[in-house]
Amino acid sequence: MHTALISETASTTSNTSQNVLKMAGLLLISIGLLGILVAAVGADYISPVFTGLGGTLVLTVGALVYIWQSRWHKSPAEQNHGRWHQEATSRGPSAWVIGFVLTGFYVLLYWFPDTLQGLIQATEPLSQWLRGRPSDQWFLYGTFYTLAILVMGVYALLKYRNSRYHIIRTISVMFFQLGFAFLLPGLLLMLNKPEYYFSYFWPLKYDYLFPGTIDYLVRDGAALGVFMVFWGAVFSFLATPVLTYFYGKRWYCSWVCGCGGLAETAGDPYRHLSDKSRKAWQWEVAILYPILGFVILTTLFLWVNSWSEGRLLGDLSGGFASTYGFFIGAMFSGVIGVGFYPLMGNRVWCRFGCPMAAYLGLLQKHFSRFRISTNGGQCISCGNCSTYCEMGIDVRWYAQQGEPIIRASCVGCGICAHVCPRGVLKLENGPREDRYAGSPLIRRDELRILS
Repeated sequence: MHTALISETASTTSNTSQNVLKMAGLLLISIGLLGILVAAVGADYISPVFTGLGGTLVLTVGALVYIWQSRWHKSPAEQNHGRWHQEATSRGPSAWVIGFVLTGFYVLLYWFPDTLQGLIQATEPLSQWLRGRPSDQWFLYGTFYTLAILVMGVYALLKYRNSRYHIIRTISVMFFQLGFAFLLPGLLLMLNKPEYYFSYFWPLKYDYLFPGTIDYLVRDGAALGVFMVFWGAVFSFLATPVLTYFYGKRWYCSWVCGCGGLAETAGDPYRHLSDKSRKAWQWEVAILYPILGFVILTTLFLWVNSWSEGRLLGDLSGGFASTYGFFIGAMFSGVIGVGFYPLMGNRVWCRFGCPMAAYLGLLQKHFSRFRISTNGGQCISCGNCSTYCEMGIDVRWYAQQGEPIIRASCVGCGICAHVCPRGVLKLENGPREDRYAGSPLIRRDELRILS
């Protein structure tokens, strides 16, 4: 009894210290948000660098403290507990508030950047240090975007710490965002070279093969600009098919891409909200592939117009480009793609709008070695796999039938296999022979107990 009393006292003390640290983290988060708010609306009265940049730093520290205390003491089996019972992750009032704030930020960023001048001024010292030039709305966005992936990357590392695959995958998206999509483009500007994102390729970065962009890179970047054009073309038309043949679309969508990186880190708490209905899949097919076709047509029209010096198409090709930039490049990828995380799941853009996902998906389904094999005899129909599939695939149906999952939409995140309690699912890069062959199932009429 004495030993039990000591153990209970130690447990109570531990829980108290955890709660104190969590409250400290929440307090720091609140102070940080207050500082950012003051920087946004009170730049004329108090230094936005002190309030904005300082607030961002305090917010980051507070978020890390809270995440650590919330995740480290939970076992891997407890990490997803209560997802549908928390307002923020079950489309409750707080989820709508978060969605409204995210959507509003993107609207201001794209069309009313003057309203963000306080926050832009807050990142001025960082911009001068990294790029050697004044801050602007896109540097502000890149800073917030990168911080979100890094901070929530820690969340993902703690949540999936028992899986080597997910640890490496999370570190990969954090590395590519910080190094290739934030530091390297800034360093290029510091050296008076064209800003270039080496981890984004056409058709996702749709303007990288536009005549005007290529002319700008070659003219202002000299030899480095020629290499940038070469790099983008090789990855779009050579490296992407080869890598997708061997590894499926996961090599990019879940390991490299910044959009996927944000979805797998900051969007992870919302992955279960993706619509699994057949109607959602029909919308996916009806929207995604026409967007890819729109990008291809726009690129071709611009090149035809460039070669004909505007005699054939006039302003038509430019109209295509501006239309795509407004509705897809801004509205869909930003406002809806991120702003709707708390309402429609973390892969809204990847699932319904990303032309790179469409391109990779076609290659994955028809030319790749990648598949998720299923051992149907072990499936207990718990539904965890389907619940946490961020791309809305009914994984359980495939598992029940013992059929391999070969879908164009699958990004190979591997969460379905991670949450399966029976080890039914396995990500494979096997040979293409018998790729669609399912695992043998024992049927009722094949049972012979007494024979």
